[in-house]
Amino acid sequence: MVNQKKAKQKRVKPQVLKGFRDYPPGEQIARAKMIRKLCETVELMGFLPLQTASLEFAETLLGPHYNEDSLSELFGFTGPDNVDMALRYEFTVSLARYVAGNSTLALPFRRYQYGNAWRVDKPGPGRFREFMQFDIDIVGTQNLLADAEIIAAMVTMLDHIGIKRFKVRFSDRKILNGLIEYVGISLDQGPDVMRVIDKLEKQGREAVIKELGPGRTDKSGDKIKGLGLKTAHIEQIERFLDIASLAKDQQLVKAEELLGDVEVSRTGINELREIQDYLSAMNISDSSTAIDLTIVRGLGYYTGPVWETTLLDLPEYGSIFSGGRYDNLVGRFQGQQVPGVGSSVGPDRLLAALLALQILEVTTATSVVLVTVMDRDRLPQYLQIVRELREAGVPSEIYSGDTKNLTKQIKYGDKVGIPFAVIAGSDEFDAGAVTVKNLAAGRQKARETTKREEWLKAEDIQETIPRDTLVEYLRARTIP
Repeated sequence: MVNQKKAKQKRVKPQVLKGFRDYPPGEQIARAKMIRKLCETVELMGFLPLQTASLEFAETLLGPHYNEDSLSELFGFTGPDNVDMALRYEFTVSLARYVAGNSTLALPFRRYQYGNAWRVDKPGPGRFREFMQFDIDIVGTQNLLADAEIIAAMVTMLDHIGIKRFKVRFSDRKILNGLIEYVGISLDQGPDVMRVIDKLEKQGREAVIKELGPGRTDKSGDKIKGLGLKTAHIEQIERFLDIASLAKDQQLVKAEELLGDVEVSRTGINELREIQDYLSAMNISDSSTAIDLTIVRGLGYYTGPVWETTLLDLPEYGSIFSGGRYDNLVGRFQGQQVPGVGSSVGPDRLLAALLALQILEVTTATSVVLVTVMDRDRLPQYLQIVRELREAGVPSEIYSGDTKNLTKQIKYGDKVGIPFAVIAGSDEFDAGAVTVKNLAAGRQKARETTKREEWLKAEDIQETIPRDTLVEYLRARTIP
């Protein structure tokens, strides 16, 4: 008889794709709590929830003249029925497609949306290929009241999740377009000039001036090619940068003196004044908003007011909440322009800020009570306890593991992070009593002392109470 070795079973390595990540329960609980608060806030302001498809036709995202190279820049592929498609990289284009495809939609359409998007970017610290976004938009109106409403919503959202020190800085792309015309730079070179000006906050004025001219060497030693503008052109841009550094009341006055003869700039200046007036009427504090004429925003579809938000106590986080007006995007689908304005925030970055500022605590459990099982014959009574607690609004779970060992059950509650445990055996049930153990207090006491005797003597860690008072007892300690 020939001995046959069992074929070695091939195992799959438990790993995550590069640029992707899992969200453990503690982080996901905190993120979900924050998102619920954001949703409540924007619904208070009349925004409607919308979820668009994750996969879109390639031409929806890239336009009708896309090619294989542009498709490869997204998570794109040829799918069923030989159709080119791609995962969305943001929500705004999908929103434009939705509006264009729903002719009976009541306008203006105020919507919010959150969910995942995907980009084929090089992963790095804090940068992933799959990420979550939370967007608010108002589509179908040129009224600048909508722009002010978006800014007001941003301020209110941050305030409601507990962030108090931040600044929403806003400007208008029309002013910068007028600057290009005033200086006499070609329209083709205009976007490059704006791109360099947009680096002002991160790189500083000296670096920006050099990049507008002959170029510079960055901190790593790499050569940054300059735009090669004439000295006279750079000097005119510097006059504009001087204005941008003035106090709020002076910026628009001086900008009008410099660029007032350029019609498009004059329009942008008046738009900012109008938005300012609306924000003032809505009692949006100057401490949380400010005009900053150097705000550009990188996306090419912005046509008017634009904004960025920075956290005053975490400036290293950069802009966390940004957006602006886009009046031409829906025209890609309809052939007629439907104006829109909106803003987007990354919940993961926002959550990191809340944790760094110690505004939000990470909890690793959704249950606040663990009902232990000491006597399997009494299982109906344990289940009755769980039912009563849940009906009273106390998040609870029964220990459903295999062990009968109480110590191991309590260790499970500690490991998950459940605050309270209910303990009852046959003797307690017969006596009409239960024991409630404050696991959270016990964990805190254990961190404070290494002596078991002191831990056992500590008050409020364990208490035996009448069974018929259990629900009231735990409600008082778990529900605000």
